[in-house]
Formats: sequence, structure tokens, C-alpha cells
Amino acid sequence: MNKYIIPLVFALLFVFSWNISCYAQINNSNPTEDSKELMVKDILMLLLGEEIDKAVSDYYSKYLTEPPLVYPYQVDIVHVERVGEFRTFHFLITLETTSVVGPHISVGKDRLTFEIAPTIPGQVKLKKFEHLETHELPPYWKDIIKQ
Repeated sequence: MNKYIIPLVFALLFVFSWNISCYAQINNSNPTEDSKELMVKDILMLLLGEEIDKAVSDYYSKYLTEPPLVYPYQVDIVHVERVGEFRTFHFLITLETTSVVGPHISVGKDRLTFEIAPTIPGQVKLKKFEHLETHELPPYWKDIIKQ
């Protein structure tokens, strides 16, 4: 009888541990379906795209001979703040971007803070640009680095 209990206990432990791991979910921040929130974010990235590109291009022009690009899906909204009271249309928005050259080769990560208000000419103003990370280019792209 004892020789059957020990294998049975091990089998039950195996089964229970297998079931526990099967219920684990992968935390994936990349959405797999559309939502109203995602559409609003995408619209905002399209509207801010020119300002983002200009800020990134200005920064990297000191270091690279080719201006990097920032694709809308490579921008994350870090913080949004309404300046003033409820329903005023003056905002600060902080974004993190990944800039790329060529076939999506990452050159760095940056944080940009924009002020958006109807009282600003063009309604958008770059308040702060912060370079967070520099990514090393592969050997066949090192020729765009300024010496």
C-alpha cells in the first residue's frame, strides 16, 4: 500500500503545479484589439507627430548626419495634466519616444513634455526635452555618427 501512496502524492503534486502555471497570463502592454482609448491616443500622436519629429530631429542633428524618425506606435503617454480648473483647455503632456533610423534601428529613447493650449501660437509648445538612453548603432550604420 505504501509503495502506491508515494507515487500518487508525486503525481498529484505534478498535476496541481501544472494547473497553477496554466492560469498564468502574459502581461503584454501592446494592445491586440482596438478601443476608444487607443483610437484617441493614435489621433493625438498623429496631431503631435510634426512637433515630436521636429524636437527629435533638433536633438539628434548634433550627433547624427541622418535625422531619426519616430513612428506613432513608438510613443507612450507617460503623464497628462490639466493646467487650471476643470474643463479648461490647457494641458501638459509627457511622452516617451523611441527614435529610429533606416529599417527601424533604434538610436535612443527620449522624454518630451509639450504644453497644449489655445493661447499658444500653433497651440503646441515643447516645454522640455530629456534624452534618456543612447542605443548603439550596428557597424553598418556607424557612418551616420558625427565625429
